[in-house]
Amino acid sequence: MKKLLLATAATALSVGMATAEDVKIGISMGFTGPLESMAPQMANGAELAIKEISDSGKLMDGAKVEAVRADNTCADAAASVAAVERLVTSDKVNGIMGGMCSGETIASLERVAVPNGMVMISPSATSPALSTIDDKGFFFRTSPSDARQGDVMADIALERGVKSVAITYTNNDYGKGLAEAFKTAYEGKGGKVTMIAAHDDGKADYSAEVAALAAAGGDALAVVGYVDQGGSGIVRGALDSGAFSTFIMPDGMVGQALIDKFGAELETSFGQNPSSEGAGRDKFTELAKSAGFDGSAVYSGEAYDAAALMLLAMQAAKSTDPKVYKDKIMEVANGPGEKIGVGELAKGLELLAAGTDIDYDGASSVELIEPGESAGTFREVDFKGGTLNVVKMR
Repeated sequence: MKKLLLATAATALSVGMATAEDVKIGISMGFTGPLESMAPQMANGAELAIKEISDSGKLMDGAKVEAVRADNTCADAAASVAAVERLVTSDKVNGIMGGMCSGETIASLERVAVPNGMVMISPSATSPALSTIDDKGFFFRTSPSDARQGDVMADIALERGVKSVAITYTNNDYGKGLAEAFKTAYEGKGGKVTMIAAHDDGKADYSAEVAALAAAGGDALAVVGYVDQGGSGIVRGALDSGAFSTFIMPDGMVGQALIDKFGAELETSFGQNPSSEGAGRDKFTELAKSAGFDGSAVYSGEAYDAAALMLLAMQAAKSTDPKVYKDKIMEVANGPGEKIGVGELAKGLELLAAGTDIDYDGASSVELIEPGESAGTFREVDFKGGTLNVVKMR
């Protein structure tokens, strides 16, 4: 009997030691839809952080971390809600890196994440509406609000001598929010907006929209759209008709896909997107290259940071329950504490386990301001020579 009790106790002890609670992180991205060319690199960024932490064996006494991908389509709110619901109810994830586009993020946050007490950290949903949404403390983003991007966009345009613009925007929360932010900032700084009009994605012909914009005129056309959808359709129509030759491209348009589509046709055009520079970004680019993807791709570094913040917050809270660790995300992101960069996630886990505070910098120099979004820096870009060129940081 004594031997049996000892054996039972030993077995129970070994099971307890071997089964640290494994963690699942949902990756909610638009793998199909208007930004499908950007989604894989962003998912790769998040999964790089997930692998780094899982391989370290230092999360929650040796928990392994699994990434679970879901296609939110970026544009279809119902599809996004269904995808996120599957992550929460079927896959039983502990947190979600996503969404990707603002409208679908708002829908899945309000209809699934908040009611179920699930943390979402988006690397790229930038609508100003997300700054005031009633998220109950479950939503964060490692990208800045478009209220800030609109201001930067206006400064760049005016500094380049663009005194009048027509604006076209994709007819959703992202498009409306950024177009209005840009219009307000641009007019406030002395620029003239000749027209502001929505366009719908998924059309084969944008000649009517282009004709209306051409009639309004302007030194440039600001295309607040998606590079894999109507934004590129508008640009192609404007180039072919001679309506405009200079375009202002915000984050939804900036990427290698734009160069692949238009090359040297964008010689006088320019734009901007949230990004960063410095040791963190350089290290991320280096690690991404080793992992087989492009670390300079739009929002890929922000996706790494989103996943890293979630997992570090779990360690700080000593819990994988979103209702508990959500309160540690701002703390981990902002310090005070020892700086933690890209490739140093194991060190961050060790410090947190020992009760030492950290200040996570990551790939995008993370600093979260209320209500849980990045203060943000931007890179100004142009497309001279048929390539995507960084002009300077702002």
